Amino acid sequence: MEMPVPNPMILARKARVVERLRGVLPADAVIHDESETRAYECDALTAYRCAPMVAVLPSNTQEVSDVLRICHEEGVPVVPRGSGTSLAGGALPTADCVILGVARMNAVIETDYDNRFIRVQTGRTNLSVTGAVEEDGFFYAPDPSSQLACAIAGNIAMNSGGAHCLKYGVTTNNLMGVKMVMMDGEVVDIGGAHLDAGGLDLLGVICGSEGQLGVVTEATLRILHKPEGARPVLMGFDDNEVAGACVSDIIKAGVLPVAIEFMDRPCIEATEAFAHAGYPMCEALLIVEVEGSDAEIDHQLSLIMEIAQRHNPVELRQSKSAEESAAIWLGRKSAFGAMGQINDYMCLDGTIPVSSLPHVLRRIGELSEEYGLKVGNVFHAGDGNMHPLILFDANKEGDLELCEAMGAEILKLCVEVGGCLTGEHGVGIEKRDLMHVQYAPADLEAQMAVKDVFDPQWLLNPAKVFPLDASDARRHLAVAAE
Repeated sequence: MEMPVPNPMILARKARVVERLRGVLPADAVIHDESETRAYECDALTAYRCAPMVAVLPSNTQEVSDVLRICHEEGVPVVPRGSGTSLAGGALPTADCVILGVARMNAVIETDYDNRFIRVQTGRTNLSVTGAVEEDGFFYAPDPSSQLACAIAGNIAMNSGGAHCLKYGVTTNNLMGVKMVMMDGEVVDIGGAHLDAGGLDLLGVICGSEGQLGVVTEATLRILHKPEGARPVLMGFDDNEVAGACVSDIIKAGVLPVAIEFMDRPCIEATEAFAHAGYPMCEALLIVEVEGSDAEIDHQLSLIMEIAQRHNPVELRQSKSAEESAAIWLGRKSAFGAMGQINDYMCLDGTIPVSSLPHVLRRIGELSEEYGLKVGNVFHAGDGNMHPLILFDANKEGDLELCEAMGAEILKLCVEVGGCLTGEHGVGIEKRDLMHVQYAPADLEAQMAVKDVFDPQWLLNPAKVFPLDASDARRHLAVAAE
């Protein structure tokens, strides 16, 4: 994966930049020793590594503002970082950048149950937002698989979803307002604890912008009352396409489960060996969960079970207790870790129409045979958000490149059937060069014009999202202006 060549003029100014940063931050918040910056050399896309010039760990909005102002004056690129769980290389540094981590910014600032919102610093982890309100009967809906570790900052940057986004939506549907620091240090408030504001939807522009427009330091999030109850059902099928057809039929029937999750045999076998969740050994597995009152749950599940029976499941298991529900979800939540136990893998993130699931699953199987690489499929089937896991050997010469080529074909397939390159992982560097597949040059130009407004010098995460050939003139203009 190509990255811009580090600017030697910036590297030559490292000592001055460090001195200025230590003037506005505590000494332990400025990391510049080469051995220590290695901790920030990659995110969850571990195939690519590059230590940053400097890493900083501010504790509040003012410190973020001071850092960005200094970097703006010095012409130093800044790569914002949440918890480093990005699977698309969104927080991958360059050798001449400053990594700005928000891990120390994790406080709850305000909780308002009457108006159902919580305001937090964005270094707070996803699951701990729910942890702050669950004793009072509330929860925060988006639930990425990495929710134990991922930060709200990264959730906003990538517009993260999770298993329950089918009913509750992704981050943008649960984000009410942000406090954001611009590249020149200016602090702005957008949205807030109220209904949608009139005029341009700037909050919608910021959510999913992958740290390219500003650094979000505080977020106002919508919280919801916990449902009365929830119950999953486990469905096993002897064919991937049949499972895909079952998902399509459930959606067509107008039933709205809170989640529909899919796993194929490689994932089932791996998770069973890893988590011992009690899954049946079959070709495809669906986890369908509904929630509400007992009567609502019974009604919805009766419809879902009827649809499932039409597809001749090899197993149909409805949870009868909280323990059984936890066991059903255990395997799904452990899937990524389980696959990592057996091989290196690259996790893709493409979105397709639900009606195309059978066709896409069949083509992925064909591509697996063509490239000679196994694929494990685990994804949010209800909204068509695919997560194929391509297994490869990082120590085998050429395997990574082969994996990338196969991944590109799968993502092109997603676009071909009317979907898009990403659902919740962002573009980062992983899908950056594939943006040409989904967008015409005029479309890319319009998107880059938005970044021009927020970050005229192209210093915020400049090597991500947009193909390097499309953004070349803008990035080199910034260098020439130094």
